[in-house]
Amino acid sequence: TGDLGAPAYRKWDLEAWMPGRNGGEWGEVTSTSNCTDYQARRLNIKYKDEDGKNKHVHMLNGTAVACSRAMIAVLENFQRADGSVAIPPALVPYCGFSEIGRK
Repeated sequence: TGDLGAPAYRKWDLEAWMPGRNGGEWGEVTSTSNCTDYQARRLNIKYKDEDGKNKHVHMLNGTAVACSRAMIAVLENFQRADGSVAIPPALVPYCGFSEIGRK
């Protein structure tokens, strides 16, 4: 998305297709940044390398999935014409069911 915070060296966004947005757009559901040693220096987190020297670790910083955005993506992509929603096969083991019936 182009928004790279000060501590981040590199950032990865995970996006989902959201057909209801302006006729269809990709929307960010989570992001992860490689902060190199920026955060570790401030927290003083170190490790000993093979030569016994103390060095700052490199850290990743990631957000959890934005639940509402993930739900929007599932609903918009898996809703059937009758109003029911098929649960994506990868999520069935976590949901315990394979569809949400229409009301």
